[in-house]
Amino acid sequence: MSHARPAGRRRLLGLATAAVLTAGTLGAGAAEAAASPAASPVDALNRSAHPLSDLDALGRMVGGARVVGLGEASHSGHEFFTLKQRVFRHLVATKGFTTFALEASWSTGLRLDAYVIRGVGDPAQIMRDEFQGQYAFWNTQEYLDLIHWMRRYNVSHPNRPQLHFVGNDLGFPGKAAFDQVADYLTGHRPDLSDDVAASYDSLRPEADTEAGAWMAHQLYSKSETERKADAEGAASALALLRDRGRPPGADKRSQEAYAWAVQNATAIAQSFTGYAFPDEQFPERMRYRDQAMAANTTWWLRHRGGRILLASNNGHIAYTSDNPAEFPEPTGAFLRRQLGDDYVNIGLTFNQGTVNALTDYTAQQPKTYTVTPAPEGHNENTLDKVRYRDFSIDLRTAPAAARTWLDTARPTRSYGLYWSTDDPGTALNRSYDILIHLHQVEAGHLR
Repeated sequence: MSHARPAGRRRLLGLATAAVLTAGTLGAGAAEAAASPAASPVDALNRSAHPLSDLDALGRMVGGARVVGLGEASHSGHEFFTLKQRVFRHLVATKGFTTFALEASWSTGLRLDAYVIRGVGDPAQIMRDEFQGQYAFWNTQEYLDLIHWMRRYNVSHPNRPQLHFVGNDLGFPGKAAFDQVADYLTGHRPDLSDDVAASYDSLRPEADTEAGAWMAHQLYSKSETERKADAEGAASALALLRDRGRPPGADKRSQEAYAWAVQNATAIAQSFTGYAFPDEQFPERMRYRDQAMAANTTWWLRHRGGRILLASNNGHIAYTSDNPAEFPEPTGAFLRRQLGDDYVNIGLTFNQGTVNALTDYTAQQPKTYTVTPAPEGHNENTLDKVRYRDFSIDLRTAPAAARTWLDTARPTRSYGLYWSTDDPGTALNRSYDILIHLHQVEAGHLR
């Protein structure tokens, strides 16, 4: 929804349309970092760390939370993606989790969920269609493997709560969301169909629309006036549905259909509203996006029940922003305010390896970059000295000596869409409930 910031102002929060698109939060970097305390925190961290092979320990840390935000320090790390599948499968088996939510467009989630639940469509083709542009980093073999596993689970466990795949972001308002609104009106309120269709006439994408091209056109080819008009059209359809669109019947099925129609119209309006922010209102745009991602997650929780693993960038699932001037309030802050202790988050860090990233906002294809071991003074440098190669730690219950260290902002690796050597200053204990640290990662396997 706006041109990317110059390279020096770097870290865009998460994945969304080229306009909403920023994948992480810029921090003040080394300038904010305080010197390490005289006493090493490693001994204290050792007393709290659990090897990552012990997922039961991680499950105890999660406790009774209904939404668990699981971050990543790079949008394209193989181990980050496979860890999310591994953790989700464990939480499904031991704690009754039923939904995998991804920082992806709501309409994309509808298409993939149709496959996971009913076997409709080809997930590999859906991913090629929808995970384009700024979402290209999700088009990986790792995520395709996860979606196939979810489908197999549902087929082999017909008597258990079915697993769902959800997109909570507002990047691409795809045809699936428009279709669900239209289907509701046809079945329950045909008298409103023409009015809503008129509002959506210039907004609704064709069936073969490529998400990447659509987002680029919305961002680069439309004027601010045109984007505002689009937002007004989407908002008009939503208002009509809310004000006059209730079904004539009071039965539960009709009311549920209405709730779904309003949510799909809301997701459409979120997207066009996000694009309508003028470039000089960049922080307001980013706050709106994070608020929308939280709202979509909580809507799913309240209407579908179960428990959710939310996969997103560290900068989104966190409680605090590393750069509040540009990224005022993360999704995690909204979720904590809305859900209280029902939301728990897990930050991911790593010491070295390779990641995929774009060179800048004009690049079409990512490159693979090498990340050298974290230097002295970085959070990862100390974390990598803990006795386990890969481990989890509950930051809320860490010993006092560790908490003193965890409360201090230090440079921390964070790679979003674009490659940069800037490392935002992060106080781990203020951002996350739980931390998982990996010694080494390799670039995700893009398809």
